[in-house]
Amino acid sequence: MEGNTKRNLFQKKRRVGILGYGNLGKFLATKIIESSNFELAFVWNRTKVVLEECIESCVVLDNISDFKSRTPDIVVEVAHPSVTKNYGKRILEYCDYMIGSPTALSDEFLFEELKAAARVNGLYVPSGALWGGEDIRKMSDSGILQQSLTVTMKKHPKSLKLEGYLKDKNAEVRNEAVVLYKGSVLDVCALAPHNTNTMAAAAIAAPNLGFKGVTGCLVSDPKCCG
Repeated sequence: MEGNTKRNLFQKKRRVGILGYGNLGKFLATKIIESSNFELAFVWNRTKVVLEECIESCVVLDNISDFKSRTPDIVVEVAHPSVTKNYGKRILEYCDYMIGSPTALSDEFLFEELKAAARVNGLYVPSGALWGGEDIRKMSDSGILQQSLTVTMKKHPKSLKLEGYLKDKNAEVRNEAVVLYKGSVLDVCALAPHNTNTMAAAAIAAPNLGFKGVTGCLVSDPKCCG
């Protein structure tokens, strides 16, 4: 017991950088500040004014390109897929990286680039709302999951942040649920990057099917709470 206590006293805290300060970013920052095992290296947000009343100025990162100056051990992205596209490789070459917007990995070239960069540091994709992600991975690895996997997400129309024709289709939803999309997860990620992260996580958990082979079904339902 005494040995464990001494080891804990001298154990270095893991420094965590957060990219994005929405609901999830706020939750993570609060938990890290309260933690005895982690410390906040920095917080970046596209709109800096959001941080001014909540985060100490010494922790605010003005430009993502300057992340190395804060010496993080891991950077957690909870902002937008474009962050991973623009900075993921650079971050991975320096430290561990957790992607909170895995729709970014629907870009096959980017995915392969990040995997190559992760030879030294860790690349993490949280399962999020994907219950059974580990089981999907096991079935994929064992060859049981060979033909199909479908992930259905239901959201209130106001909770959907969509692009292109899906945005127009969602605007027409009134009292009944409407299937906005059913098809390859690969194609829907670009049209609904904020609302298809669970589908993307499933595609990553089942590499034998991937983004092309996993089917995503996105439903706009006015009766949903959120």
